[in-house]
Order: sequence, then C-alpha cells, then structure tokens
Amino acid sequence: MGKEKTPFLITVFRFYRDGFRSMTIGRTLWAIILIKLFIMFAIIRVFFFPDFLKTKTDSDQDKSEYVGNELIQRNNTNN
Repeated sequence: MGKEKTPFLITVFRFYRDGFRSMTIGRTLWAIILIKLFIMFAIIRVFFFPDFLKTKTDSDQDKSEYVGNELIQRNNTNN
C-alpha cells in the first residue's frame, strides 16, 4: 500500500509549527519585531497622525464636502 499524500496546507502548517518550536534566538528577534510594530502603529500614529477631519467638521457629509473642496482648490492652484 502506498503512502497517503498529506494536504499542502497541513504540510506548510507543520513546517512553520516545527520551525517556531525549535527556535532559540529567533523568538527574541520576533519579540523585538512585534514590539517595534506595536510602537509604530499604535503609539506613533496617535501622536503624529491626529484625526485632522474631526477637528474641521462634525458629520460625514461635512467631511466629504471639505475634502472635495480642498481637492478642487488645490487642483486649481496647481494649474
């Protein structure tokens, strides 16, 4: 009798599972990467990219009108 063929996704999952289990320094590197990603997306975003439209308008309709007017004005000044 022949060997049964294992589905591809299960093979890939087992490959990564066994690889991560046998890591030593790799776990530390992954921890550093995840901490850096958290800092970039959670902390820096709050301080450097505030919600600009919330300070200018109140409703979604006002936001769309503001953005439309800004795009038209900037296009007219560039031409």
